[in-house]
Amino acid sequence: MTWGRRGSGERGYHHGNLKEALVRAALELIAEKGPAGFTFADAARWAGVSPAAPYRHYRDRDALIADVAKRGFEAFTAALAKAWDDGRPDVMAAFDRLGKSYLDFAKREPAYYSAMFEAGVPLDADPQLRETSERAFVVLRAAAEKLVALLPAKGRPPALMVALHIWSMTHGIASLFGRGDAARRALPMPPEELLEAAVLIYLRGLGLNEGVASGRS
Repeated sequence: MTWGRRGSGERGYHHGNLKEALVRAALELIAEKGPAGFTFADAARWAGVSPAAPYRHYRDRDALIADVAKRGFEAFTAALAKAWDDGRPDVMAAFDRLGKSYLDFAKREPAYYSAMFEAGVPLDADPQLRETSERAFVVLRAAAEKLVALLPAKGRPPALMVALHIWSMTHGIASLFGRGDAARRALPMPPEELLEAAVLIYLRGLGLNEGVASGRS
């Protein structure tokens, strides 16, 4: 598929795949206007097709955004799984990579990130979207399970709770300070350092000593 500018800043596709053209259009429009800032007709116009053409593949704008979000979650899950690498060579080193991978995705793919977390498309409306989004959390939960296994069995917190806490911290930092778009807030330190400090404080609160939390034991 080849892309080229059309009149008045529009882009079109030639001898290509309309569905891919619409996904590309949605990503560009999300980057420019946010996930709620454009219509189905805008996506068709950007792709250089008639307003009726998108209905060949999507029932409405929400279905298009859901497909974009699903693709984003697939790439996100692959990035997290690669970073985690089943906890090798040790849990804390892998956990550190996992957090950095989360931030890296938000910085690298802000349009996908917005479609995934900010578009407001109900997960229950698209079973495939729900399934792909849950796969990403499975990686984080697996990491949390290995993390809490480092703690004494007595008083060990539930892995699900730890996964949700870490997810909340990481997502908050990514959304506020680690994005690659205009929504990113200024921060007098790299977001990776902020996340590392937050996680260390949290882990110490759980009872992990400094040596373990630094991956040295």
